[in-house]
Amino acid sequence: MVRINFLMGAVAGTMLAMLALVGNLNSVQAQDVDAIIEGINVRHIGPGAMSGRVTTIDVQRDRPEVIYIGTASGGLWRSETAGVAWEALFDDQPTQSIGAVAIAPSNPDVIWVGTGEGNPRNSHSSGRGIFRSIDGGATWEMMGLEGTRNIHRIIVHPTDHHTVWVGAIGTAWGDSPDRGVYKTTDGGQTWEHQLYIDERTGVADMIIDPSNPDKLIAAMWSHRREPWFFTSGGEGSGLHITYDGGQNWKEFTEEEGLPSGELGRIGLTISAANPDVIYALVESANTGLYHSKDGGLNWSMIQGKQVGNRPFYYADIYADPSNENRLFNLYSMVDMSEDGGKTFRTILPYSGVHPDHHAFYIHPDDPNYLIDGNDGGLNISRDGGQTWTFVNNLPLGQFYHIAVDNAVPYRIYGGMQDNGSWVGPSEVWHVGGIRNEDWQEILFGDGFDVLPAANDLNTAYAMYQGGSLSRVDLRNGDATSVQPVPPDSTALRFAWNAAVAADPFHPDGVYFGSQFLHHSIDRGNSWETRSPDLTTNDPEKQDQANSGGLTIDATQAENHCTILCIAPNPHREGEIWVGTDDGRIQHTTDGGGTWTDHAASIKRFPTGAWIPQIQVSPHDPDEVYVVVNDYRRNNWQPYLYRTMDGGATWVRLVLETGEVTGHALSVVQDPEEASLLFLGTEEGLFVSFDRGANWKRWTHDVPSVPVRDMVIHPRDGDLVLGTFGRAAYVIDDIDPLRVLARDGNGMLSESLHIFDVPDAYQVNFRRHVGARFPADHYWSGENYRGGARVQWYIHPDTADTYEENELLWAVLNAQGDTLRNGAKTAEGGIQDMRWRFDTNGMDWPRREIQKRKEQPSGGGPDVVPGVYTIQLALGEHRAEADVVVHPDPRVPYDQKAHEMRNLHQRVVMEAVKPISNGMDRIQRALATVEVVKQELKWIPDSLKKDATTLADSLKSTLQGIEEMYTEPRDFKGIESVTERLSSIMWTAFSINGGTDAPGGNAQRALERLHEGASEFAKAVDEAMAGVWMDWLEAVEAIDRSPARLFEAAGEQEE
Repeated sequence: MVRINFLMGAVAGTMLAMLALVGNLNSVQAQDVDAIIEGINVRHIGPGAMSGRVTTIDVQRDRPEVIYIGTASGGLWRSETAGVAWEALFDDQPTQSIGAVAIAPSNPDVIWVGTGEGNPRNSHSSGRGIFRSIDGGATWEMMGLEGTRNIHRIIVHPTDHHTVWVGAIGTAWGDSPDRGVYKTTDGGQTWEHQLYIDERTGVADMIIDPSNPDKLIAAMWSHRREPWFFTSGGEGSGLHITYDGGQNWKEFTEEEGLPSGELGRIGLTISAANPDVIYALVESANTGLYHSKDGGLNWSMIQGKQVGNRPFYYADIYADPSNENRLFNLYSMVDMSEDGGKTFRTILPYSGVHPDHHAFYIHPDDPNYLIDGNDGGLNISRDGGQTWTFVNNLPLGQFYHIAVDNAVPYRIYGGMQDNGSWVGPSEVWHVGGIRNEDWQEILFGDGFDVLPAANDLNTAYAMYQGGSLSRVDLRNGDATSVQPVPPDSTALRFAWNAAVAADPFHPDGVYFGSQFLHHSIDRGNSWETRSPDLTTNDPEKQDQANSGGLTIDATQAENHCTILCIAPNPHREGEIWVGTDDGRIQHTTDGGGTWTDHAASIKRFPTGAWIPQIQVSPHDPDEVYVVVNDYRRNNWQPYLYRTMDGGATWVRLVLETGEVTGHALSVVQDPEEASLLFLGTEEGLFVSFDRGANWKRWTHDVPSVPVRDMVIHPRDGDLVLGTFGRAAYVIDDIDPLRVLARDGNGMLSESLHIFDVPDAYQVNFRRHVGARFPADHYWSGENYRGGARVQWYIHPDTADTYEENELLWAVLNAQGDTLRNGAKTAEGGIQDMRWRFDTNGMDWPRREIQKRKEQPSGGGPDVVPGVYTIQLALGEHRAEADVVVHPDPRVPYDQKAHEMRNLHQRVVMEAVKPISNGMDRIQRALATVEVVKQELKWIPDSLKKDATTLADSLKSTLQGIEEMYTEPRDFKGIESVTERLSSIMWTAFSINGGTDAPGGNAQRALERLHEGASEFAKAVDEAMAGVWMDWLEAVEAIDRSPARLFEAAGEQEE
């Protein structure tokens, strides 16, 4: 690599650097970033068994193996194998939050999807309207209703797929007219708003009479979620029925037998077995299960005991289509009734299947076929609910945070919504990919931030809701509670997703946030309070004990006036930034003695907004990024602010009219290249190459899923994404993006550019973890393929001028010797290859003629650890980079033993060469016999009799020699003859494995190989000197003169 230094004055240098940067950035922004970086490797590592919330289910009735499911924020999925294998269908759409999916009964190729889930918990996601596919999910078209944000029900007319009713629950975070019942009769081209109550009342449930498609029943729900409180119930709630397809609606009240007073959420169900019987789970002051036996005209309460516990989160009841008396009640558990709701028994308790159930399906023609969707994923029963199968290959985990350690390979930590806290590998050194078994749960409950201990790979800090912080011993799973205890009677307020951070100046130091900043320097065994109350301490926002409305739901999800994030400045001890859930951006430079709130000094800052993340630049102690979102107050704009002077001035880096969509969730600045930024929003990943001046959506192998947290590994340079709906992703080695950000114009104009090669480890892959042959119903995250990963860029114009396999590559040692080389086809953009540490090898014996190669085969002895140079050559263009090869860190390394193994392998290869040469001579001889046979086809038998006899003898002899090496040509079955040369050869080769130097056993195997190879070569030589020469002479002796051929033909006639 050529490096040129320019000496100039500081001011001039800065100005020139800025001008160069602008030029580079303009070039980068002018390019299609997706086309440039499509060679970047993105791995979806899961996990799959720790799945996520399933919100809606539909099944193709005449093909019950075809299942569609929608998820809270992980997209739309389909199985065509009854739940064995799954395919994501919605990744290229603008949102992954699915509230409803419906297959048209009259045409299963028509599928309707409503986005934005309908379970308005504190962490729910919103959507972008309604979508339709007319080709079975292959392509999608947005059909309107964008303002609804959350669609909970879709009903497609049973005989007309152009007629659709949509039940929009609407946003929970504020007033909106975009809610209620909508109808289209032209396939979504136009919509009629048929039922509207007010700006805070939406559709909680909606059903259609199976015997009358003009009769629909809608449950309207008045509700409101605020960051600090939830209210279920209001004047708008009620039950409405239409008998004319939605043109007119009648509300049913206490006069028809429903409860009096304020109503909350209502769940509805009806059975095709008897459509006159309708059930309603009604939240009220006296919540209960009601039914009507006359089609909804009159109602009566069945019971009020077994009706669920959290109506705001789940108020769903399902009737068996073939038996109106069999009901399934979904709540934290699933209960079943066989007597029309009079009594229930639990079929899905808290154990076995994940609790918190939201979606259910009963097949109309097979009531034993049940599908359940819950907070932990999907379960299927084929025996009416007696037994269940968990679908363990749906990677729907909702990570709140993501973290990494410095193990080799490094590990990834994070906590998931209602699915605990976990640690798993960034890559695995065993076959079979990254499996569910490779992940370990380290703490139960809802999982949030997990902080690996700075100086101890065996320790991590993890928490569940309400600040329940524990120090976990990763060796045995022991968890010690270290939540700060107040020194006086002051009650501590911890966020649902509380803040924890490492102290960069104390290896055992930890910061933790309530309304105060707490600091420990002994791993949480004791704490000091480093601040006053850093929030607004608004008493009106601290009534969480009464949150819920008609039904109290005080789970700490609405805890408010709390600290959300803590960011110690890694450059200056005692400087700390803190963000709160009520709009404070607090800053101290003296370890907490004094604090300054910067929020008020930021122009057009949304006062009181959520501050989920603050990042101090790894390059500049005065450069700080602050992520702000305000969607919890119905403000959906993205906010990202930056200061370059320690908080004196601020600039907003994203606008509502720009490329960035979805409210901002996370940001990370590359520790190597300051201009490279990544932004995570509710709708995906964005990248900037110019320090946030411009942004591009990342579309390469990352869907439009919420990216809650990100981290760039300081050693490996990988970007790790913690998504809220699709678990974890690893974007391997972002060095190409660093180069684009640093000097994109220069790199993009180069004909050939090679990127820095990450350090590589020479490891042995173990056998599988868990199932050996797991088949298809199994999660396997993409693993980092072994070897050294080499990436390069070729200018498209340059690539177009070269033919196939004209890009030459080579691996050189420190002495400049070529150890391995090959060729690839040049393609424009970024490409990569793997060097698996092998040297040039040889052509092994085979039963075919060895073809001449322009490049040598690989498979030679592995190099010893050290520094090697990768060289690329494309015509006149050259590029090179070094790679450091490390030994396997899991076992002691003995270089001398390695060198002795390599020597042994080279000797084995030399011993095999006579066999390869002999096999090649045999194949050529046999092929020659066949060619001559065809040429002599018209020669009378009397003239070629001797040649024919000798040809048969030659073939028999050569094939017999062949069988010294391998099985007979006409052999059928399985052979394990250990005396054949092929077996002896591979024994000599494989006995050289492991980490020890070759011993006596290896030497004896080599001796046997030498003996066999010598016998084989001798047999080939004798055959070629004997029967081969005899056959040649016989062929050459055939008299082909016209007269003799005429005479022989006459003899043949006689």
